[in-house]
Amino acid sequence: MASLLAFPLLTLVLLHSVAISTRADLPGTWDLLVANAGIASMHTAVTRFNTVVLLDRTNIGPSRKMLSRGHCRNDPNDAVLKHDCYAHSVLFDPNTNQIRPLMILTDTWCSSGQFLPDGTLLQTGGDLDGVRKIRKFHPCDAAGSCDWVELDDVELTDGRWYATNQILPDGSVIIVGGRGANTVEYYPPRNGVVELKFLADVEDTQMDNLYPYVHLLPNGHLFIFANNKAVSYDHVTDNVAREYPPLDGGPRNYPSAGSSAMLALEGDYSTAVIVVCGGAQYGAFIQKSTETPAHGSCGRIVATSPDPVWEMEDMPFGRIMGDMVMLPTGEVLVINGAQAGTQGFELASDPCLYPLLYRPDQPVGLRFMTLNPGTVPRMYHSTANLLPDGRVLIAGSNPHYFYKFNAEFPTELRLEAFSPEYLGPDRANLRPVIEEVPEAVRYGERFDVLVSVPLSVVGIMEVNLGSAPFATHSFSQGQRLIKLAVTPSVPDGDARYKISCVAPPNGIVAPPGYYMAFAVNQGVPSVARWVHLVS
Repeated sequence: MASLLAFPLLTLVLLHSVAISTRADLPGTWDLLVANAGIASMHTAVTRFNTVVLLDRTNIGPSRKMLSRGHCRNDPNDAVLKHDCYAHSVLFDPNTNQIRPLMILTDTWCSSGQFLPDGTLLQTGGDLDGVRKIRKFHPCDAAGSCDWVELDDVELTDGRWYATNQILPDGSVIIVGGRGANTVEYYPPRNGVVELKFLADVEDTQMDNLYPYVHLLPNGHLFIFANNKAVSYDHVTDNVAREYPPLDGGPRNYPSAGSSAMLALEGDYSTAVIVVCGGAQYGAFIQKSTETPAHGSCGRIVATSPDPVWEMEDMPFGRIMGDMVMLPTGEVLVINGAQAGTQGFELASDPCLYPLLYRPDQPVGLRFMTLNPGTVPRMYHSTANLLPDGRVLIAGSNPHYFYKFNAEFPTELRLEAFSPEYLGPDRANLRPVIEEVPEAVRYGERFDVLVSVPLSVVGIMEVNLGSAPFATHSFSQGQRLIKLAVTPSVPDGDARYKISCVAPPNGIVAPPGYYMAFAVNQGVPSVARWVHLVS
C-alpha cells in the first residue's frame, strides 16, 4: 500500500522537476529592479538621458510616493483628494534604480504622447480637467530637477481620451482619435480638427476604435488601424488615400486590444510591414466576461504593396493587452497581458506570463519562440519599453479603479527588467561597445561608428536606430527601427573596428529626433548611444 501511495507522489515530483527544467531552459532572464516605484505606470517613455518617465493618472487617490515638500496639487473637483500631496508621475534612473517624484497637475488618465525633435516629451489629453490639456516634459540628466510643464497658451481642439500620437516627417505630431473624437488634429496646431470618418465607421457597440494603431509609412502616409480595418491616410491633404482589406479574427483595438508593430525599415526603405497580434473576442467587454478566451491570431501585411493581403499565423498563446517591443536586432518581443477577458477594470483573467520572440525572417509557423516566463502578472495598464542597454523595462499593471493591493491581481508597483537571450553570458564576447559615434547626423550623411569587440568580427556588423516610443495600453506610439546602410567593418587597431554608415535619407523614413544607435554583431546589440537626427 505504501508503495502505491508513493507512486503518485513520485510522479508529482518528477512532473515538478520537468516543469522547473523546462522553464530554466527557455531563453531570457528576469530581474527585479525596484520593489516599490511609488506609482503604477500606465504610460512609460525612455528619455535621451537614459531616464524613464513613469506616469499614472491624477484622480486615483493616494499613491505610494510623496511629492517634494511644499508641492501639492489642489483640485476642488477631485472626488478623492482635493489636497493631493502624492506623486502620480516619477522619474526612474535605471543606472541607479533611484526614483524621483514628478508633479502632474491635470488628469492624464488614458492619455497619449510622443517625443518632439528636440527630445521634449509631448503629452496630450486624458480625462476630466486633462481632456484638452497639452503638457511637456523637458528631460534632463538624472541629477537634474526637470518636471512636467502644463501649457496654458494652447490646448487641444477636441477632447482626447484614448487617442494615439505619431511624429511626422516635419517634426510635428498628429493626434488621432479618442473617445467621442473621430477626428485628427496636430501639434503645433494647424486649422483645428479634421474629421476622420473611418474611425466612426469602424466603431461598434463596444467601441473597439480607441487607441488606434498608427504607423508612419516610408511613402509618407499613415497606416491607421482600428477595430479590424485599416486605411492609408495622407496627412498633408488630410484624406484617406486607400483602404486595406479587413483583418480576420475579431476586434483588435481598445477595449479588445492586442498590439501592433511596424517591422524594421531596411534596404532602400521602400517597404513597410505591419504586424497586428492578439485581441479579445467581440462581446467580452459588453458582457464583462473575464473568462472568454483571447484569440492568438496575428495578421501581417506589406502596407506599401500595390495589392496588400493579410498573411495569418498563430501565437502559441491567446493574448490580450500584450506589448510588442522592437528589439535592436529587428526581432519583436511580445510580453505582458492576459489569456482571457478584455481590457477594462477587473475584466481579465489568466495572466500570460510567457513572453514570445517574433522572428520576422522565419517562415510562417516558425516565427514565434516561447521565452522564460515571469512571475508577476502584468494585466491592464502595464507597459514595456526598450532600454538603451538592450533590456526591456516592465512596469505597471493596475486592473482596479483605485490602488488595490489585496486582490488576485493587485496594483503592481514593482519594476522589472527582461533580458533577451542576446544578453546572456555565453554571448558576452560578441557584444560590441560603441567607442565613437557622432552626437548629431543629418539626413543622408555618411558617418563612421567606431566599435570594439572582444572576439574577431565575422560578417557584417549592423548599425540600427531605434526610436523611444510612448508606451500605453498595449501600443508603443511612435515606435520605429531603422537599419542603416553600412559597409563591412574595417579593423582600426586592437579589437576595434570602423563601420561606415549612411543616415536615413529623410524624415519620412525617420522623423527628426533622438534615436538609440545600436551596433549589432551576430545578433548581439551594444549599449546604445543617443544620436540626434536633424534636417
